[in-house]
Amino acid sequence: MDGHDSPQTPKGSLRKFLEQLSGAGKAIGVLTSGGDAQGMNAAVRAVVRMGIYVGAKVYFIYEGYQGMVDGGSNIVEADWESVSSILQVGGTIIGSARCQDFRTREGRLKAACNLVQLGITSLCVIGGDGSLTGAHIFQTEWSGLLEELARDGKISTEQVQKHGHLNVVGMVGSIDNDFCGTDMTIGTDSALHRIIEVVDAIMTTAQSHQRTFVLEVMGRHCGYLALVSALACGADWVFLPESPPEEGWQENMCIKLSENRARKKRLNIIIVAEGAIDTQNKPITSEQIKELVVTQLGYDTRVTILGHVQRGGTPSAFDRILASRMGVEAVVALLQATPETPACVVSLSGNQAVRLPLMECVQMTQEVQKAMDERRFKDAVRLRGRSFENNLNTYKRLAIKLPDSEIPKSNCNVGVVNVGAPAAGMNAAVRAAVRVGISEGHKMFAVYDGFEGFAKGQIKEIGWGDVGGWTGQGGSILGTKRTLPGKYLEDIAAQMRTHGISALLIIGGFEAYLGLLELLAARQKHEEFCVPMVMVPATVSNNVPGSDFSIGADTALNTITDTCDRIKQSASGTKRRVFIIETMGGFCGYLANMGGLAAGADAAYIFEEPFDIRDLQSNVEHLTEKMKTSIQRGLVLRNESCSENYTTDFIYQLYSEEGKGVFDCRKNVLGHMQQGGAPSPFDRNFGTKISARAMQWISSKLRESVGKGGTPLM
Repeated sequence: MDGHDSPQTPKGSLRKFLEQLSGAGKAIGVLTSGGDAQGMNAAVRAVVRMGIYVGAKVYFIYEGYQGMVDGGSNIVEADWESVSSILQVGGTIIGSARCQDFRTREGRLKAACNLVQLGITSLCVIGGDGSLTGAHIFQTEWSGLLEELARDGKISTEQVQKHGHLNVVGMVGSIDNDFCGTDMTIGTDSALHRIIEVVDAIMTTAQSHQRTFVLEVMGRHCGYLALVSALACGADWVFLPESPPEEGWQENMCIKLSENRARKKRLNIIIVAEGAIDTQNKPITSEQIKELVVTQLGYDTRVTILGHVQRGGTPSAFDRILASRMGVEAVVALLQATPETPACVVSLSGNQAVRLPLMECVQMTQEVQKAMDERRFKDAVRLRGRSFENNLNTYKRLAIKLPDSEIPKSNCNVGVVNVGAPAAGMNAAVRAAVRVGISEGHKMFAVYDGFEGFAKGQIKEIGWGDVGGWTGQGGSILGTKRTLPGKYLEDIAAQMRTHGISALLIIGGFEAYLGLLELLAARQKHEEFCVPMVMVPATVSNNVPGSDFSIGADTALNTITDTCDRIKQSASGTKRRVFIIETMGGFCGYLANMGGLAAGADAAYIFEEPFDIRDLQSNVEHLTEKMKTSIQRGLVLRNESCSENYTTDFIYQLYSEEGKGVFDCRKNVLGHMQQGGAPSPFDRNFGTKISARAMQWISSKLRESVGKGGTPLM
């Protein structure tokens, strides 16, 4: 819903929930503070539109706290159209500034006076821990500030009584992901996109010349960007502030680099966080690492410092959706707040938006720095949270191969097969499975071309070095087919017997899910299937039961979002044009629904939400009204199987006919481009972690079976 006069009415239980929220008489101020981050505009847009939707007034506070202190034209009421066309814009349209004035009581008095004059008693702050701490101080001092202003005659006693308390909700906008209490901060995913784009580009030139590249990424106090980008590109070595390398790292790193070259690897990538330190808290710089590699190994080595490139560019689909969800939750939190409600921060836990006490999160974030200063590095990693710790453990496991003599052999053979349509990130999942399997002492076997290839015996042992460089490859290197195993059960059982396969990892979509059920059903006839079997969801449709995310869905969503951005740009040039875009997804509306949210669509037709001709007519009327505003364009998404009769052609023709003389229509079927391309950082990371976890589960089941003297039925 981008740029129309009024919001469309939601359906069912959502409408009932919104009816209970009343913002009548409320005034909400929204500001962005500290360093900018991609996705801040999406958060601002969500706060403004949700606030207006529930009847509140929403004010832009320009230039962060400085604008609040200066007042005047820096605090302006926003309307629905004020935030149109900002979803795809990086940075923040309302500006951000460091503010010394707000650190003083005098400055906070001015800020309070400016807010009271406009009746603003709800504040939404988007920024880092410093900005959120400032908001907390402001809230605790609020009543004292108002009393002082009244004594000085700057506000009336009625104003003090009416606006006696301030409610504060924070959202964390920071590319470093350095705030404790949330799995992901706004801007982090987009920064990872910038880093991975550079790494992918560097890898091609590095391979040509057999070069070593030292890549410095942001993260003065937090190594999240360095760690996840190292995981996503399979870097040879990574330097983080929270986990410094052990004494003698110089020699160990050089040995690792030379071993990789000996395995015919033509390039080395070393990733350094700008705040990287050694165990004595001394800085480790990218130039220092370059000198070491050149002196010790004589390799052609280059340094690339990414700098502010990481802050720039278009926000990713993930950041737009995260910021939109957080913005809505922030407004709900402000409307539900009482005078006693402490300042909270809207965080991401798993896939849920949750509210946490602001100062608890700030204190925990400060604890991490304290632990690092005191050289308690294990505590620093633990305090960063489970996600950071898991990433670090997974990276260590996949990057460094122990000598064969140190790996206890399990005498188990594990097969890995891709099933269904290709999905970006499948290869990262295969790489993780193979390397974790080998580190657990198993022999790993690659099955080519799905269940069909399995039946034909297209099976080959696959080694640690065979999967090098797979994380950034799109599609499926092993090959994949949609065929189910039903008619090949005899042959597959025979192949499992021949190769002694004692566990099976299936990476794929809904066909993989159904295939696994068929193998399960055949256990009574074929004892070969009475082994641990696990499926890792990988499909752009994100339609596998039991999982919030499937490998490949994020990459497809970014493709849809990028295409919609370009289409909107084209439409803004021609004016009065509506685009109808068909997305993939089968009977699952995930791509159309989330694509609509990330691209600011006017409507999204999905299978899960039945619609009829009256809904189509209502949307046409809404677009007709929209053409009277300054935003003369429309975007409609349609899931490919949302309706048997209301096809893309039908909707296109209906809109064309009904919009005659007001707007013209175009249609676009995105098709297989949604399955292609290099995987996004999220899909590389998610594929790596979920596949590694699946292999650990397989290993634990195989150990159990050895303990019991048999193979368990799973």
